[in-house]
Amino acid sequence: MAYDEALASRVRKVLEKRRHVAEQRMFGGIAFLLHGNMFCGVLERELVLRLGEEGVAQALREPYTRPMDFTGKPMKTMIYLESKGVESDDRLREWIDRALLFARLLPRKERP
Repeated sequence: MAYDEALASRVRKVLEKRRHVAEQRMFGGIAFLLHGNMFCGVLERELVLRLGEEGVAQALREPYTRPMDFTGKPMKTMIYLESKGVESDDRLREWIDRALLFARLLPRKERP
């Protein structure tokens, strides 16, 4: 499964000055991690965002969002966001900041 390289490049640009962010291929797409925890990614032509249960409930009230159901079962803490929802760089940054805010609450993962 391929991912939208242009969208991934835009995400990289938003994150270029952020510390402790890593990039990893995941789910057939690309994932961005903070201290080892995935907080966003690109899968096909959509942005994947980890927002936590409360953040997901709020996000699903907004246009272009839907539950992330990659395995056939909706994930409680993640959403898909259509690329139309992040056509502007400001909007993309807002969504990524929401995901980063949640990721900062998660315990750091130790690397082997």
